[in-house]
Amino acid sequence: MSTNHSNRSCPQLSAANTCEDANQAPTKSNLITKGEHMRLFIMAMLVIPSTALAGWSLYEIFLPNGLTNLEIAQLGLGLTLFAWLCMAFWTGIIGFVLKLFHIDPLSLRKEQAAPDSDSDINQRHAIVMPVYNEDTRRIMVGFEACVREIMNTPHASQFDFYMLSDTRDADKADAELRAWQRMTKRLRGFSNQVFYRRREKNLHRKVGNLKDFCERWGANYESMIVLDADSIMTGERMLDLARRIEQNPDTALVQTIPMPVRQNTFFGRFVQFAAHLYSPMLATGLSFWQTDSANYWGHNAIIRIAPFMQHCGLPKLEGRAPFGGEILSHDFVEAALLRRAGWQAYLLTDTTGSYEEVPSNIVDYAIRDRRWVQGNIQHLGLLKVKGLKTANRLHFLFGAFAYISSLVLFCMLALGTTDALIRATSVPEFFMSEYQLFPSWQIARQDMMMVTMWGTAALLFLPKLLGIALALIQRRAEFGGTFNLIKSSAIELFMAVLIAPLMMFYHSYFVLSVFVGHSVKWEAQEREGRKVPWGVAIKHTQIMSCLAVAWGVTTFYFTPSLFMWLLPVLIGMVLAAPVIRLTSSDALGIQMRRWGVFVIDQEVDECTALKRLRVSMQHFAISHYQPDVPRLPRSLWVSMPEQALNEKPLPKQVGTRQAA
Repeated sequence: MSTNHSNRSCPQLSAANTCEDANQAPTKSNLITKGEHMRLFIMAMLVIPSTALAGWSLYEIFLPNGLTNLEIAQLGLGLTLFAWLCMAFWTGIIGFVLKLFHIDPLSLRKEQAAPDSDSDINQRHAIVMPVYNEDTRRIMVGFEACVREIMNTPHASQFDFYMLSDTRDADKADAELRAWQRMTKRLRGFSNQVFYRRREKNLHRKVGNLKDFCERWGANYESMIVLDADSIMTGERMLDLARRIEQNPDTALVQTIPMPVRQNTFFGRFVQFAAHLYSPMLATGLSFWQTDSANYWGHNAIIRIAPFMQHCGLPKLEGRAPFGGEILSHDFVEAALLRRAGWQAYLLTDTTGSYEEVPSNIVDYAIRDRRWVQGNIQHLGLLKVKGLKTANRLHFLFGAFAYISSLVLFCMLALGTTDALIRATSVPEFFMSEYQLFPSWQIARQDMMMVTMWGTAALLFLPKLLGIALALIQRRAEFGGTFNLIKSSAIELFMAVLIAPLMMFYHSYFVLSVFVGHSVKWEAQEREGRKVPWGVAIKHTQIMSCLAVAWGVTTFYFTPSLFMWLLPVLIGMVLAAPVIRLTSSDALGIQMRRWGVFVIDQEVDECTALKRLRVSMQHFAISHYQPDVPRLPRSLWVSMPEQALNEKPLPKQVGTRQAA
């Protein structure tokens, strides 16, 4: 399904958001929404009663024997957790319905086509790749693949490409220059449109890197397509993004869904398969309620440069970490500031032509999450920023709670265990007063316990089952056929349950470490596959596994029934080290692919961009000659103002690029 629209607007846009033709009235924007002001109200009417019902079921379980302080705490935590689960549940349900009937989540009309691929691209656009201490082979090969994708289109002259290096490692910096020189010779006539710039001082991380580009050369371009170091985009997708920006003068951001590719380890292929299976449905539900206030994920998106420069200069926050200092997860904040200023931001829910890579093992996956935990929790301090749209505040809240929810769940399990142990080791009092004639029996609401258990299971697993059903109906060929899809989905569900306790423990620890003030370095992540050594696996799991063993032995001895309830959690924590070791195996992942497990569309029918990447990775070489200093275009310095977050934003200006 696509979120694209068939009605086109004139490609030459004026500041008045019209195209003038002697014989034709102004046309509407290509990206439109219907009923956007009611979407969040609809979600509230679904989420609030669902949460209240779940909370009532917990209350009914606790009430008969009188509420203790521990049970009150569990009830409060449970309500918070159920609200989060219900929001995710209804997002998935709505996405399923819209995808099933091919309804566009923005306009609520039937599925619509992309902008006309024959329409001209009239403005200049930049494609930028910020890098920092990355693997030279991977970034150069990926960058060249994207360049060649555009070179093979009739609109190549409208694009320039920039590799924006913040690399501090001297050897890697030298390798980048040598590889760059060799690449530009291969590109021949197109080499005057590719540029390499390395900052001597990488102030403010990626934010400062992109700011430096915008201030020096942003005035030359209408927009920039931002790539990550592991991004790959097809020429069709990049041209589609450029057309959407040109045809929608009120739109400042269009985010694609970067789909994971090129994974060989078992864990990497598990994550990759899950993303391809569920993302289209979940993104459609997300797009339904956020409408024109979409989030920005930092890459594989196009941004109109003039409003980005006018409204997205990020200040340093007052106070200490986690809420003070430099803004870490800048992408969420930049999208919110663009929307606050009146610009539109959209999420495209078709998943073709936009790709990325993911960490190949659980340890590297958790290390990446540790950085995101700190950045997302910082967003809680930005909820009070003046003028933010409700959808953007929800992005801040949900982004933080995606990790805090693990701590909430862990605390609920700990409190429930404590409560059960107190009851198991205490002599029950059947006569609460001196003149009581009949005993007060302990009541166990087994009926409500079963209802709550099955209701929670539905919240967790029904969206997954619907995602599988949707793929069976519409996309089974993309996963290698019906049988391959069914067996892959069954293994994915099993692995999701097995790995969930590990991630709950890691996220809980990360959240606590952020709140006590432990900061983390934002370094380049490990992108290529590696098998985790036993020593590393044990080092990262020994506390978790010891805790699980003690937890299991204690509950088995005092409350065997609770032990059985906790068994799915305890198994994952006890077996954490072998799970990490086994799932990091390339050999196992490749064997699973031979058996048809975790197959994805780009393995069934590989696109040209990924073919270029795969072949070039095998033949990459670095020049042995002393590299020349790369040529850069003339700088047109335009300062990017810092935003005052507690004041109203500057008025929206359309057409500021030409003025600059």
